[in-house]
Amino acid sequence: MKSTVSTTTEIRPSSRSRRTIYRLIWTWLALQVLLLCTASPAYATFPGRNGLIAFQVQTDAGVQIFTIRPNGHDLRQITHVDGDALLPDWSPDGRQIVFEIDRPNPTFCGIAIMNADGSDIVELSPPNANVCENDPSFTPDGSRIVFDRFDPDAQDEAFWSMDRSGGDRQRIGHCCFDPNVSPNGKKLSFLTNNGQPGGTALFTSGIDGSNLFQVTPFSFNVAVKQDWAPDGKNLLFSVNGDVLMPGVSANIATIHPDGTHLRFVTHYEGGDVSAFVGSYSPDGRWIVIRLNDHGSFGLFKIRPDGTHLTTILPLSSFRPRFIDWGPRPSEAEAEEDDN
Repeated sequence: MKSTVSTTTEIRPSSRSRRTIYRLIWTWLALQVLLLCTASPAYATFPGRNGLIAFQVQTDAGVQIFTIRPNGHDLRQITHVDGDALLPDWSPDGRQIVFEIDRPNPTFCGIAIMNADGSDIVELSPPNANVCENDPSFTPDGSRIVFDRFDPDAQDEAFWSMDRSGGDRQRIGHCCFDPNVSPNGKKLSFLTNNGQPGGTALFTSGIDGSNLFQVTPFSFNVAVKQDWAPDGKNLLFSVNGDVLMPGVSANIATIHPDGTHLRFVTHYEGGDVSAFVGSYSPDGRWIVIRLNDHGSFGLFKIRPDGTHLTTILPLSSFRPRFIDWGPRPSEAEAEEDDN
């Protein structure tokens, strides 16, 4: 039986709640070690034609994944899993989606892959393991998946990569949220928290974990969901969006990977309206976002210069989260231009 959309208050993914209990202290300590060690000598949007937009929504049957066309047509729920389906990320060819499944028993949070219509779900994480594998994204060539892996028994958290079948697992290092590989495949962007509420910053490293670089200060309170521009020249993120503060609006910004040229795309104030990043469109001409407006939520697209705010889903109680704009499969039949 298909689930219906819930109008109850939505919380952050349960995998993060479980991990937070274990690591509030040691994550901050681990970060200091990483910074000292590196002082000495995959949710990116890849180029293509614009296809469907995927996102998660809280329903009466848990969090599930939906897709929609950029013109607002054909809204569809594509998962009906037992548990929560979270954090969808499109493959570079637009044919598959990798995502996270959370359950109340081992494996508590794991990674799965499915076709673009939700069919043929294959779980990639080891069954019955007392670990959390989450935040998956594809590499630009689509051959590998990067993800975060938390082992509470070993008190170890790091980014890993694996092939599309779940094999050839390789530890990258660093942690903790939203790893994305740059379009040229050479860098990894991600978020790290300093252990303080609202203390989340954007970082980059080499794809092998080398050359750790802090792009934004922790005070930016960066929300979980950031993205590379398809040309690799900018990173897209939400300021003041991870922990919402009374009277403070979240806004969308771009920045060069070297930390220069910070530019705000939205300029909301006062806390009643906030904007949250989804991702760039594959052609780089749009950014898909969610607006929170006086307790209602809507899906919109906007130009990277902040102009042409356009409605995809109007404001309502329907709350799209962790939004990713996929490419159109190359052999897809001609259809109306959704740009």
